[in-house]
Amino acid sequence: MNFLNLFSGLNLKEIIQQLPDAVLVVNEEGRIIWANREAEFMFGIDMSEEVDYYLDDFVSNGTKLADQSASRRTPVIAGAITKDEKEFFIELNTSQLEDQFLITIRDVTAMTKVLANAEKTGQLNKDKNIMLTKLSHDFKSPLQSIIGFSTALIDGLGGDITEKQAKYVKIINKNASELLYFMEKFFEFSKAESSLVRFELKTFDIVNTVQEIIKSNESSISNKKIEITLDYEELANRPITTDESVIKTVLQNILEISNKLTEIGSINIKLSNPDLETIIKRGVKVINNAESTSYILISIKDTGMGLKETELEGLFEPYTQLEKSNRKNFVRTVSLGTAKTLINKLNGTIWVESEVMKGTTFNIVLPIEKGIILEDE
Repeated sequence: MNFLNLFSGLNLKEIIQQLPDAVLVVNEEGRIIWANREAEFMFGIDMSEEVDYYLDDFVSNGTKLADQSASRRTPVIAGAITKDEKEFFIELNTSQLEDQFLITIRDVTAMTKVLANAEKTGQLNKDKNIMLTKLSHDFKSPLQSIIGFSTALIDGLGGDITEKQAKYVKIINKNASELLYFMEKFFEFSKAESSLVRFELKTFDIVNTVQEIIKSNESSISNKKIEITLDYEELANRPITTDESVIKTVLQNILEISNKLTEIGSINIKLSNPDLETIIKRGVKVINNAESTSYILISIKDTGMGLKETELEGLFEPYTQLEKSNRKNFVRTVSLGTAKTLINKLNGTIWVESEVMKGTTFNIVLPIEKGIILEDE
């Protein structure tokens, strides 16, 4: 028995002629012995001609792929060409009966191009971020030299300078310092986005870590009338498991922003365990057997000027801020973009609540048990 006899007995030929997909019957040598009208149209052939057509003439490694599809019972993607040498992509699905293959073929050129372009764009973005990260030292070193030498001139280490010269040197020093800060934040964001990020999960005392960050910011905060406090009374366990360097980077970035938004008042950091309803509401996946203590909620609340509704739009998305002229707001968004990227990669989430003249609260939810983190991955 072969496929053609099967069609004749059950009168399937005409049914297959009406299918939207191309259908071929091919022997073991790869010769096409029957094709429906869609197949003839797809490849630009006419089976009524006294010409032997072979699958490999139209599909790259067609016979081999047909055998592979039949043995694995899965479709394969292949490159194809028409009789007029027009190239396209197909999905080839094969069944075998004795010494013949029944092959259904679908044109997937449009889908394949979309996927190829997406892959190419993703690779270009990855390469760009890797390049920027690796070049960060080359960009920052000249600026650090400018800052260092201009500071020395201001301090009189290079000899006496006039009042006018001192004014210019201070401007150079200030602008170079601001540019260096921006570049450090920009490269930090590029690294967070790139494939260079490697997370190190370990158990540490979250209270001690937060206290370290607070201490490192004391000098900048002490210049203002701001009180910074830490509340961890509602936290079940101080030891948590996650990447400590990420916690430090995120807290540092947010504290810098809260400090800039607040001239007088307070900044409070609260550590607690969120309820499962909050976790789910904020889009964090809850793994089976996870409890409230499997996650941590870090809230940084200030009593500063707050953020306008327009400022909240795209607050964590630096690319949406490119057309806006306010450089300070852009730097703020880059810092928050870094925080969001890192938190998301650790299967957590971050959001902000703010009211003008009443203050801003940044909230972070993270899984803090190794088993939960690894199972989520």
